[in-house]
Amino acid sequence: MLDLSIENVANVAVIRCSGRIVRSSAAYQLRNAVASELDSRAIVLDISEVEEVEGGGLGMLVFLQRWARDHGTQFKLFNPSRQVREKLERAGSISEVEIASVPEVMALANRDDHQYSIAA
Repeated sequence: MLDLSIENVANVAVIRCSGRIVRSSAAYQLRNAVASELDSRAIVLDISEVEEVEGGGLGMLVFLQRWARDHGTQFKLFNPSRQVREKLERAGSISEVEIASVPEVMALANRDDHQYSIAA
């Protein structure tokens, strides 16, 4: 089961996730939450409380990264657990997603213009 909550701070959507992204229904739930925040300058996906990610969830994270880029929105993963990070690495997906540090997330929230970009 995946639980999501969304908070908007300075035109940055922070989507907090907890639980598991192992079934297609959880992956689609995540996609719908991210898509609902398309008007945000940046979307930060806090996955610190995600216990497990399987193939469909990994694929969805990569898809969302590309989808956001195609729509001119920054998309960052924040604080993945060691287990989730290892899954991303094993799947070869780690290079396709942007993982933000605490200072990068704070900088996103404090920035006013749309030209801001952080190198991951």
